[in-house]
Parts: sequence; structure tokens; C-alpha cells
Amino acid sequence: DQIDERLEDILAPNYGVETFAAAAGSLLGTELDPKDYRGSSYEEAERIAHDEAERMAESNVQDAIDENLPPGDEEEWNWGALAKWANVRYGANFRDRDLKKIGRDMLDEKLVEVAREWVQSVDLSDTERFLEKDFGVKTARAWLLDKFGIQFTDREVEEIEPPAMIELAHQRAEEAYDHRESEYAIMAAFNRFREGGSRGALDREGLLEWANRRFQTNLSIDDLKNKQGEEIAKLLIGHSEKANEKAQQITKEAHAQVDKLFAGAPSSSDATLRSVTGMNGKLDALADWLKKNTGAEISTEELAKLDRDAAQRKVTQAVEDRFRPEMRRMERALLLQLLDSAWKEHLLAMDHLRSSVGLRGYAQVDPKVEYKREGMRMFERMWDSLGAYVTDLVFKMETLDENFVKSTWVETEARHDAGPTATDIAEQQQAGIDASNQSERKLEPIRNREQKVGRNDPCPCNSGKKYKQCCGKSGGAAGA
Repeated sequence: DQIDERLEDILAPNYGVETFAAAAGSLLGTELDPKDYRGSSYEEAERIAHDEAERMAESNVQDAIDENLPPGDEEEWNWGALAKWANVRYGANFRDRDLKKIGRDMLDEKLVEVAREWVQSVDLSDTERFLEKDFGVKTARAWLLDKFGIQFTDREVEEIEPPAMIELAHQRAEEAYDHRESEYAIMAAFNRFREGGSRGALDREGLLEWANRRFQTNLSIDDLKNKQGEEIAKLLIGHSEKANEKAQQITKEAHAQVDKLFAGAPSSSDATLRSVTGMNGKLDALADWLKKNTGAEISTEELAKLDRDAAQRKVTQAVEDRFRPEMRRMERALLLQLLDSAWKEHLLAMDHLRSSVGLRGYAQVDPKVEYKREGMRMFERMWDSLGAYVTDLVFKMETLDENFVKSTWVETEARHDAGPTATDIAEQQQAGIDASNQSERKLEPIRNREQKVGRNDPCPCNSGKKYKQCCGKSGGAAGA
């Protein structure tokens, strides 16, 4: 989960000192140990960092002299390389003849003096904020605002413990997602019923007919009279939110019905609806209930094959397709577009791994085991990056291309009514790994029969960049 993973890192006790050590170390060109700065004020931390950088500078200077002016082998001496190193590393302005005048025996003192002056000149004031007590909380608030558009007041986060903030972040993110879900239905409708693009005239009658059918309302044309586009959108979003609330209630009821049918069956068993009901008419009641409340026509034979988890997913999908079709289509379309490119790049990375993993044998590591382990790590990074990017686009849906939004309005014949899940793709990944240990057969890419985005095409997120430099880059196989 993105929130758990990110906030657990940001809100960790040592996050501030680790960030300070990394930032100060980068400015000073040395590696600093975060443990040295625990409980330190900024003034103390600044002094410790400068002192450590000076000690490292002395060692670096001696190493550079020994490398470029090896003792007893003057023919190998390279004054020019040493001068260049000092100039780049410590902002000096030496020429090779300047160093020759100093002489090798006295050179270390001169270069150490220059290095110390440079170290003391490095300003670390920008890193002071990393040592503030509430740095982690501030960073978490900024991340949540950028990622999900959710805000926390100072009072809400005052003295808050990390677990409580993570729980609150989950709650707010779910609320924000529900609101975006309500907005997207109206956003898609406006794209559908606005003639000639975003600045065209709005087909109010068509929009009204759709809204009454979609949200089971009784709006009349007078309700839209004298209202501007934003006012109409606000009115319809209100009805969309009510429909989502109803969907949540129906989902709970559907899950309760499934749980009731499985009552008494162990949660870890292979029991199906056929075995727990004995086909005694209870499935007919569930099928009738689903048809009445969601419009889904699911036969008792289809339901009978399902275990508990599959049945819960089936009834959830029925509710989603009835009450949230636009959002589901958008998510599927985004995932399939990004997945097609990411999976191909992942297969290419797996080919590179297969050609190089044999070298791991020199480290007394079984190449086949290492290939399997590293391949699954790469797959998990690919899937995580896809999930993160789809989430970004959902919460920034205003940036989506107008034509892309229109394409999610009507179902097509493309295979996306039940898009590939992480489990499906992981099974294909595992099968490919097993096969590669026995033959040269390559994994086949997942087929997306919808129109896909070319690497040089404009990105669907409407950033103005090419796909390969934007979404295609972010959804890469190796944790792009």
C-alpha cells in the first residue's frame, strides 16, 4: 500500500537525521553516518558534519597523491590529473606547474589546507529544517497533498503518533477517492454531451436524460435553467455522490448475503456456493437480489462455482458496473495502456538478467535461484510503479486527455471487462521463469486489443510530452 509504505518511512524516528546526513553529505562530498546526529541541534550537527568532512578530506588528499604521484616511480607521475582532481573536488585553480613548484613532499599540507577551506565554506543552512522535530509530519502532509490532494490542519497533526496519522491518511484518501469517483462520472458526461470539444455547447437535454437514468433522479430541464456549466456540474456531482453512497450500502448488503451463505464453512476451505447451499434455492434468491439491485443477470450455475473470495469479488463487480461504470472503465483503460508498454520493457529486462545472471555463479550463488528471485523483485517493482502511476492519474484526472476521457464513455469489444490482475500476470511471470530454466521459450506479452499509445505519441495525461518521456518512463519495468 502506497500510504503505509511511504508514511512509515517518513514518520520513522530517524527520518530527519537520515535526510540531514544524506543532504549534508551530498553538499560536502562525503558520506555521513546518521547516528552521529541523533538528538543534535542544528549548530552541533553542522559542526560535526564539517569536522567529519575535513577528516575525510585529509584521507582523500593522500589517496589522490598516492594514485597520481606513486612513490618511487616518477615516470608514472601525473601532475595534470592531480591538479584537475583538486580543482574539481575542492574548487581550486591549480595548474600542473603550480603543484610541481610545491613539490610532492609538501603537497599534502597544501592540498589539505585548500580542502579544509572549501569544507568550511560549504553552507549547510538549507539542511536545518531536516532536524526540526516536526519535519517528518510536515513532509508527510506535503506528500499527501501532492499525491491525493488531501490536507491536514495543524491541530489535527499536533502531537499525533505515526500509526494514528497513517490511519487518518487512509480515511482521508478514501474520502478523496470517493469524491473523485463522483466527479469523474460528471466529467465523462460533460465530454460526451458537449458538442465540438471543451468549449462547445452543452447538450443539456441529453445530459439530463443520462443523469436521470444514471442516478435514478427526477431532474427536469428547469433544474438546469439559467445555470452555467460549473453550477450544473456541482448539482450533478451531488447526485453522483448520493449514488456512490447507495452503492456502498448495496455492496455491504451483498457481502453480508455471501457471508451468510458461507456461514459455518471454514474461511480457508475450498467450499463453493454449490457445496454450502446444496442448490436448495438460496442461490436463486441471491441471483434475484443482484438483478433487482444492480441489474446484473448472473445465473445460479455461474454463482455455484465460486468460492467465498470469488463470490465477494463477483458481487462487488456487479455493484461497481451498475453504480460506478465510468471510473472502472477509466481505471481499466489506463492500466491496460500502461501495462502493455511496461510488460514489454519488463520482458526485455528479464532477457538482460538471464544473459548476466550466470556470472552470479562465481559468487557461489545458484544462477537459477537468483534469476527467479531477482525476476520476481523486478516484477513487483513494475507492478508497484504501475499502481502508483494509475493512482496519480486518478487523483489528477483533470490532466487526462479529452479524447481519452471520451473513450471511456462507451464499452467496446476490447478485452477489458475483466482486465488482467496482478495474480494473473504473476502466474505468467512465474511460468516464464520456470520455462526459461528449461528452454529458450520466451514469455509472450499480454495482449491489449485497445488502441495503445505509441512511444512517440503525445502522453494521454496531457502533459505535452511524448509518452516515452512521461507515462511510458514512469511505468517502466525496473521501478522507473
